[in-house]
Amino acid sequence: MTGSVDRSIDSGATALCAHSLDAMATGSRDDFERIYHPEAVNREATVEPPPTREPGPAGFYATAEWLRGAFGGLHFEIHETAEQDDLVVLHVTMSGHHIGDFVNYQPGSTVVDSVMPPTGKPFAITQTHWFRTRDGLITEHWANRDDLAMARQAGWVPPSPTFLLRAALAKRRAQKRPT
Repeated sequence: MTGSVDRSIDSGATALCAHSLDAMATGSRDDFERIYHPEAVNREATVEPPPTREPGPAGFYATAEWLRGAFGGLHFEIHETAEQDDLVVLHVTMSGHHIGDFVNYQPGSTVVDSVMPPTGKPFAITQTHWFRTRDGLITEHWANRDDLAMARQAGWVPPSPTFLLRAALAKRRAQKRPT
């Protein structure tokens, strides 16, 4: 696995959580098995593809595949960390290029809600990731993201008429694919 996070974070739960972002960007399925508890929950997966909603390493790896399919050169730069008891918080910048369809679903559903077709544009947005850990594994994840900055930088808003047409066609294609 190649590195994409600050390696100076080298102790305990904070290091584990920093490593999870590295895994999101470039990790293998085996990496996810070593990071996530079998019952780990990703609170952000409600509008992601259905396989991402599975608990444990399988669901988190599905999230990584979904992100990597939409965003090339995915990278997380950690700015600040905080740790208290079983809670770890990472303030990061996520960056990359929009290279593939970014598909979102209606909450908890298999129904495609929106598809942002690739624009090829770069982005760099701030996020705060929150983790709970137990016995050296991540048990829970949720995040705060700057989705409006992402939409602006990736060229999704304000939408051009051409982009709206591309988005409608991409949604139609996504709706026909099995989930």
